[in-house]
Amino acid sequence: MSAPAKSILILAGDGIGPEVMAQVKRVIDWMQKKGLAQFALEEGLVGGASYEAHGTPLTDATMARAMAVDAVLLGAVGGPKWDDLPFEKKPERGLLRLRKDMELFANLRPALVFDPLVEASTLKPEIVQGLDIMIVRELTGGVYFGQPRGIETLANGERKGVDTQVYTTGEILRIGRVAFELARKRGKKLCSVEKANVMLSGVLWREEMTKLGKDYPDVQLSHMYADNCAMQLVRTPKQFDVIVTDNLFGDLLSDCAAMLTGSLGMLPSASLGAADAQGKRKALYEPVHGSAPDIAGKDLANPLATILSFSMMLRYSFDLGAAADLVDQAAKNVLAGGFRTADIMQPGKAKVSTSVMGELLIRELDKLKG
Repeated sequence: MSAPAKSILILAGDGIGPEVMAQVKRVIDWMQKKGLAQFALEEGLVGGASYEAHGTPLTDATMARAMAVDAVLLGAVGGPKWDDLPFEKKPERGLLRLRKDMELFANLRPALVFDPLVEASTLKPEIVQGLDIMIVRELTGGVYFGQPRGIETLANGERKGVDTQVYTTGEILRIGRVAFELARKRGKKLCSVEKANVMLSGVLWREEMTKLGKDYPDVQLSHMYADNCAMQLVRTPKQFDVIVTDNLFGDLLSDCAAMLTGSLGMLPSASLGAADAQGKRKALYEPVHGSAPDIAGKDLANPLATILSFSMMLRYSFDLGAAADLVDQAAKNVLAGGFRTADIMQPGKAKVSTSVMGELLIRELDKLKG
């Protein structure tokens, strides 16, 4: 009896989202034709596209579908077209609702430098060559969700904005376990990042991570203040293997690490929920880049970040590591062949479009699979 098809909800979103997602569909079609896996695809709207069609950045029906499938693959949301919408109607609220309702507390952000793109980084080649960092960001707690929050007018007429940084032991331990497990499968080094020198939530974070570390004696645990971590990322980034940190610092540090690689157009991400009794997790995969409305519809966008996000889906949601390796290697081979989209263009290389980059990757997959 053949294995059941893996169910995927595709939410292409706004801007360049539909263009890059079209190239992922080509990879999915290739895999099915080769018999590597079978997928049951659904498609829906999110962000500005959903607002235009339904008056909301995410409908209840689409949310229900996201909860029912094995994994969600998202393109990008947002754009200046919707800047003047009320806060709760903005495209980004659709993505935030997906994360919240699916309880996706662990955001995995790899910062990987492909050898052919070493010169694309603004740092010296010897600093970034061979770089392979995984940042694990807590995604559903901290200052972005803590209460109380809001803007109020004081008696003297001044206005005051309040956001509250809050973490519980349970929230810290569950993100810590994800990070330790990842470190165990990688270089067995984990750096926990906070601001325990000035924040009591940071003190708790450090204490709980230290206690948890006793359950992982094979993993070398270190601690670092967030500001020092930002400095070290641009000074000697290869000292890191896995970094675990809170929502706010993870937001900042993951973007900092992303630019070590030279382009946001190359970077995937995964957001994972808690494992159920069968070991399955709710999961959403998306590229790090935004919707890039200035180049939308022009066949210029780099599809590799979205394709590599699909590769992460194969690896973390479907346990198809060999298939993920094929996709990763095909991307490396295309780059090694000298082909570049505009965002990673280098002198002497061949500039190609979104669709041509997708075609080149399919050709490499054919070569690898035979």
